[in-house]
Amino acid sequence: MAQGTVQVTHTGTSRWRRRTGEYASLAAALEAAADGDVLTVAPGTYRENLVLTRAVTLRGAEGSAGSVRIAPADGVPITVRASATVLDLHVEGQDSAAPALLVEDGTPDLADLRIVTRSAAGIEVRGAARPTVRRCTVDNPAGVGIAVLDGAGGVFEECEVVSAGQSGVSVRGGAHPRLERCRVHHASGAGLSVTGEGSGLEAIGCEIYEIKGAGVQITSRAAAHLTDSTVHRTSSDGVTLDTDAVLTLSDCDIHDIPENAVDLRSRSVLTLTRSTVRRFGRNGLSVWDPGTRVDANQCEIHDSTGDYPAVWVSDGATAVLDACRVHDVPDALFVLDRGSRADVVDSDLSQVRNTAVSVSDGATAQLDDCRIRDVSTGAWFRDHGSGGTLANCTVDGAQTGVIVTKGADPLIERCTVSGPAEAGFYVSAEGRGTFRGCRVTGSGGYGFHVMDGCRTTLNRCRTERCARGGYEFGEDDGPLVEDCTSDESGTLRPGADRAPAVQSVPASPGLLTAVPLQSPSAPATPAAAPVPAAAPARGPDAVLGELDALVGLESVKREVRTLTNMIEVGRRRQEAGLKAASVRRHLVFTGSPGTGKTTVARLYGEILAALGVLERGHLVEVSRVDLVGEHIGSTAIRTQEAFERARGGVLFIDEAYALSPEDSGRDFGKEAIDTLVKLMEDHRDSVVVIVAGYTAEMERFLTVNPGVASRFSRTITFQDYEAEELLRIVAQQADEHEYRLSEGTAEALLKYFTALPKGPAFGNGRTARQTFESMVERHAVRVAALPEMNTDDLTLLYSEDLPELP
Repeated sequence: MAQGTVQVTHTGTSRWRRRTGEYASLAAALEAAADGDVLTVAPGTYRENLVLTRAVTLRGAEGSAGSVRIAPADGVPITVRASATVLDLHVEGQDSAAPALLVEDGTPDLADLRIVTRSAAGIEVRGAARPTVRRCTVDNPAGVGIAVLDGAGGVFEECEVVSAGQSGVSVRGGAHPRLERCRVHHASGAGLSVTGEGSGLEAIGCEIYEIKGAGVQITSRAAAHLTDSTVHRTSSDGVTLDTDAVLTLSDCDIHDIPENAVDLRSRSVLTLTRSTVRRFGRNGLSVWDPGTRVDANQCEIHDSTGDYPAVWVSDGATAVLDACRVHDVPDALFVLDRGSRADVVDSDLSQVRNTAVSVSDGATAQLDDCRIRDVSTGAWFRDHGSGGTLANCTVDGAQTGVIVTKGADPLIERCTVSGPAEAGFYVSAEGRGTFRGCRVTGSGGYGFHVMDGCRTTLNRCRTERCARGGYEFGEDDGPLVEDCTSDESGTLRPGADRAPAVQSVPASPGLLTAVPLQSPSAPATPAAAPVPAAAPARGPDAVLGELDALVGLESVKREVRTLTNMIEVGRRRQEAGLKAASVRRHLVFTGSPGTGKTTVARLYGEILAALGVLERGHLVEVSRVDLVGEHIGSTAIRTQEAFERARGGVLFIDEAYALSPEDSGRDFGKEAIDTLVKLMEDHRDSVVVIVAGYTAEMERFLTVNPGVASRFSRTITFQDYEAEELLRIVAQQADEHEYRLSEGTAEALLKYFTALPKGPAFGNGRTARQTFESMVERHAVRVAALPEMNTDDLTLLYSEDLPELP
C-alpha cells in the first residue's frame, strides 16, 4: 500500500470489483464501503473529519500500530453512528468545542486507539450508543477524558486516561457506562464524575490516582458501584457524594488522600464492603446532614496522617460500622449534633491517640460487642442530650475507659475496662449515665470516679485491683448504687441525699446496698452546682464554725483562719482609707484522697463570698479530662469554659499535676496551663483557683511550671487521718444516721483503723464513712434474722458488725 492511501476489502461474494481497491482519501473509501467491509489505512497523517455511518472496520495497517494519524484542523476527527469497528489509530483534535472521537449510535468496537487532543472531550458517547472500547488511551489536557452523556452506555476495558483538563471520566444525563480494569490519572477535575438523576457507573478493577480534585464524585441523584478498585493520591477528597447520591464500594482501597478519604452530604448513601481506607489527612469517613448514611461492613480504616477523627458523623447523619477495624488514628469516631447516630457492631478500635468514640451536642452512639484498646479515652459522652448505649464492649489499655460529662446520659451495659491508667469510668460536670453489670480491673486510679452533682446509676458493677480504690464518689451528692461489689474491704457511700434502691438483705459483706437517708436537719448541698448570685445565706463566723466542726485538719483550719483574718482586716483597712496588703487568694491543696480537700475548698469559697470578696462563692470542680482537648485549640476553649463557669466562685482542679505529665511529649496539658495562668492574671478578682493532688506530684508540678507556682499564695497540706480521728468520723456518721456504738465497739474500731493498711487505696475520711456503711449493712443482716426487734436492736452497732480487714 502506498503511503496516504486506503484499501477497502469487501468481505461479501458479489460486486467485488466495484468495491475493492485503493482510495486516495478516507472520505472516498468510506463512501465506497458497505456494511462488513474492512478499510485498511496506510501510515500517514489524514486531515479529514471522518463520519462512520455503516458497520465497517476502519484500521491501521498490520505491523504499524500508531502510524495512522487522524488530525483535522477543526471539528470532530471521528464520528461513529453505526456498529462499526475502529482499530489502531492515532486521533488528534484541535477544537476545544468538540470531542476528538464522538460515538452517537450503534454498538461499535473501538480498540487500540490513542487519542492525543486538546478538545472538549477525548471520547464522547451519547444517546443510544453502546460502544465497547478496549485498550484505548486518552490524553486531553484541555477537557474531559471520556464523557458518556444523555442515556448512553457502553463498556470500557483496559482503557487509560493519562491526562484531562477537567474530569477524567464524566457521566451525566442518565448515562450508565461500565469500566473494567481502567486507569484514570492526572486529571484536573474529578477522576470519575457521575451526576444527574438516572446516571450511573460501574467500575471493576480500576485505578484512579494523581487527581487534582476528588478521585470519585457522585452528585445529584446519580449512582455508582466500584469493585476491586483503588483511589489514591488526589489533591482533594478521595470520594465525594452530594445530594441524594448513591455509591457502593466493594473490595476497594482508598489511600494517600490529603483531605477526607470519603465525604458524604445531603441525603447521600454509601455502602462499603471489605474495603480499606488508609493514609488520609482529614477524616476517613466524613458524613453530614439528615438522611445521609454510610454502611461499612468488614472494612479497615487506619493510619491517619492528620489530626482529625477517622469517622466523623454530624448534622443528623448516620453511620453503621459492622465488623470493621479502625486503628492508628488520632480519634476513631466522632458523632456530633442532635439526630446524628453511629451504630458500631463487632468492631475493633485500637491504637487511637486520643478518643476512640466521642458523642456530643445531642448525638447518639450505640456500640455492641466492640473491642477498644490502646487508646487515651475509650468513649466520651460529652454533653446534655448526648447518649446511646455501650453493650458487651471491652476497653483495654486506655488512659480512661469511659467519660460522661455535662449532662450526657448514656447506658453502659456489661462492659469491661481493663488496665486503665486513670479511672475506668469517670463522670463529672453533672454527667449522668447508667452503668449496669460493668467491670473495672487493674486500674491505676479508681474503678468508678463520680464527681459531685452527677446523678449516675450503678447497678451490679464490680471493681478489682484498682490502685486508688474501686469507687470514688463526690462528698455531697453521689450516685445511685445497687448491688455493686469490689475486692476492697468495706462498701461504698451511695450518696447521702439520694434514695438508692432498697435491698433488705445484702448478698455479701462487699455488697453496696442502701444506707439510711441523711436526716432532714443536715441537707446535702451539691458542691459543684452553680447557684444564683445572691447574698450569702451565712456569715463568715457560721462557715468557720462548720470548718471547725470537721474532724482533724487542725493545721488546715489554722491556715484558712489566717487567710480569712488577713482578708477581713485588709477590707476594713480599705474602708478606713488605709492601704491594704495584697493577699493572693489562690491556693495549693496537697494530700491524699479523702482528707477533705473538696469540702474545705467549698467552705473557703463560701467564706470569701460572705466577706464580699467573691460574688457567689460556688465551687466548680474539674480535672484534666474537663480541660484538655484532643486537637490544637480545643484545650484553650475548654479551659476558658471551665473558668467562666467558676466566675464569682472557686475553680477547684483535682489532680492538677495530670496537666503536666512527666512524659508529656505532644500533650495539650501545657496549653491548659498557659491558658489558666493568663486567665488568673486577667480575672484575678473574680475567680479563686485551687489546685489539688498528692503531695509529691504537686511539688513536681509546681517545680516544672514556675509560672503556675508564682500565682499561688500558699500551699496547705492535708495530713492523713489518725486512727482516733477516723473513729470520730464513724461516731459522727452514727449519730447523724441515728445509730449508736455499743460498749466496746469504739475500742474495736480503733484497733481496726490502726491495723488497716494505709496503701495507695486508703481513703482516709472516705474509708471511715465506707466502714460505717459496711457496719450498717452487716447490722441489717444480723437484725433481719431476729423474730422481734426493739429500739436497741435497731440502733446499736456491735464490734461484730465491723468488716474484715483486707
